[in-house]
Amino acid sequence: MRRIMYSRITFLLLFISAPYLGAAQSPKRFHLPKDLIEVSGLFYAGKDSLWWHNDSGRSPTLFLTDGRGKLLTKRDLYPLTNRDWEDITSDPSGNIYIGDFGNNANNRKDLKVYILSPNKRIDSLLFQYPDQKRFPPPAQAANFDMEAFFWYADSLHLFSKNKLVKGNYFTKHYRLPAKPGTYTADLQDSLYLKKRVVTGAAVSPDGRRIALVAYNFKRFLGFIPTSAASVLWFDDFSGTKFLQGTMHKVNLACLLATQYESIDFEDNDNVIVASERTVIIPQKARRIRLKR
Repeated sequence: MRRIMYSRITFLLLFISAPYLGAAQSPKRFHLPKDLIEVSGLFYAGKDSLWWHNDSGRSPTLFLTDGRGKLLTKRDLYPLTNRDWEDITSDPSGNIYIGDFGNNANNRKDLKVYILSPNKRIDSLLFQYPDQKRFPPPAQAANFDMEAFFWYADSLHLFSKNKLVKGNYFTKHYRLPAKPGTYTADLQDSLYLKKRVVTGAAVSPDGRRIALVAYNFKRFLGFIPTSAASVLWFDDFSGTKFLQGTMHKVNLACLLATQYESIDFEDNDNVIVASERTVIIPQKARRIRLKR
């Protein structure tokens, strides 16, 4: 367990974000600030309080935008490091959780979740998987990458990203206590998602619906990179058996390769998803209504 006293920023701003007075009607699609090159996580704190972070290797920084993608402020979280931040979530007590558990090579032994509390303290939760015995495992068993989680009912719920092309397209649902310590994750369930790997997860404010953003990658004619992505959402589940609920899907139109890796609920029926920048496609976000 790691505990760091945090004094370099006024962290209370992460939890009490003043509304952006120039806000207008929220657009269906909007671009993101240039600093969010590899946007990988989204925490929706309010209509004009959207917190984002970048993917691996970039600065340990949270970015606040309004509901139209305008950058309002940045918060550097040094001395933390961003080895591979993949998702962000929060709980009703005002704690924010940042998942530093990206694991493309399936060989990490330092998986962690940072816990940022309203009293300006940063703790960490360290964990391992109960079913991983080799680092890395054989390619066909490489299902220990992680890019998606959310807080629900006093626990953190994680959904694995299977290996593209070589994997079997199962996502595994793990559970962790939402408190500092060192744990072995509890494997809850798994589900086959045809030609999709999970890169983001969120739960609705009323706790009755969860959503996963997932994508696939291939090469058209053997050399043109293309991708396809979907938002999958589940309802009518019992307790935390999310993947046993009724699944619905909406496809995200995309042809040229792009990566959707961020998602959160605005309300019980609407989500925001975002994609990373590519050579020809800028980083951007869109709102989607989840209809049955």
